[in-house]
Amino acid sequence: MISFESDYIAGAHPKVMERLTETNLESLSGYGSDPYCESAREKIREACECPQAEVFFLVGGTQTNSVVISAMLREYEGVIAAQTGHVSTHEAGAVENTGHKVLEVSQTDGKIAPHVLRRYLEAFYQDQNHDHMVFPGMVYISHPTECGTLYTKRELQDIHEVCRSFHIPLYIDGARLGYGLMSRESDMSLADIAHLCDVFYIGGTKVGALCGEAVVFPNGSMPEHFITTVKRHGALLAKGRLLGVQFDTLFTEGLYLEISRHAIDAAEQLKQIVREAGLEFYRESPTNQQFVILEDSILQWLKDQVAFSFWEKYDETHTVVRLATSWSTTKEDLDRLKEILADLPNI
Repeated sequence: MISFESDYIAGAHPKVMERLTETNLESLSGYGSDPYCESAREKIREACECPQAEVFFLVGGTQTNSVVISAMLREYEGVIAAQTGHVSTHEAGAVENTGHKVLEVSQTDGKIAPHVLRRYLEAFYQDQNHDHMVFPGMVYISHPTECGTLYTKRELQDIHEVCRSFHIPLYIDGARLGYGLMSRESDMSLADIAHLCDVFYIGGTKVGALCGEAVVFPNGSMPEHFITTVKRHGALLAKGRLLGVQFDTLFTEGLYLEISRHAIDAAEQLKQIVREAGLEFYRESPTNQQFVILEDSILQWLKDQVAFSFWEKYDETHTVVRLATSWSTTKEDLDRLKEILADLPNI
């Protein structure tokens, strides 16, 4: 069995595991106040070209989204997100559980168009009953999106401008940020991301860490007593060193982007393997996630040899599945996939 089920199926990059082992017996302060967390913060600030940025380390993406969003919203506000957004679909109502509504807007290939966002906000304030409604208090997008698509720099600039004109923050979910930045179709750097939003996070769980996400407030938009809010949500790790060591390693000598580029190169090879097998793409992504349409009987045959993710039903007899590469994808994985697909049954 080979696995393309997700990008967090392996543990951690060997260099990360090596550093965790090397530092294991050091006696260090807790809650992110140790030297490794501070070193990681400085390296992230440098990579973002934001020397004054505030950086915090949390354990996972859902915790990060619910904490950041609830910390930045007033009690009567909600967060705007695409209908396909992760906070809208796959976080079990974590944001709503904090008392804030997810305000869904229409999307195209997983992205919120700037004109759609502006129209939504204008319509809200033109409604004479808006004082009786949930106020739009911030905008959430993910890059890459859940559909494996990318925002262009121009699109992000336009969305940020809409947010600024309505005086609400823009938050970018970067669970797979490394894979987005290293995509061959990307026109943005980490510094671009940092300068075109009010808060974002750099995903580690899916990009080489055992666990962990680095939340970055690049321009002084951090809510007051943010660490207290993190603690109240049960998301503050006592052994913060575990996160600091990992991010310090990932941001040493360009490792984060290096291993992200590996996943993109593997995804390009995977796409070619899928094409040669005569399978149909539902969405051919420029990132590490690929979406393929399978006839259901072929799906049943394939799932005994390859692990992949269900995406959605395409029609009564076909299903869309997702195959994801990652920093840990090997040449042997891809060669084996090619062998398996070469033996697809004729159904």
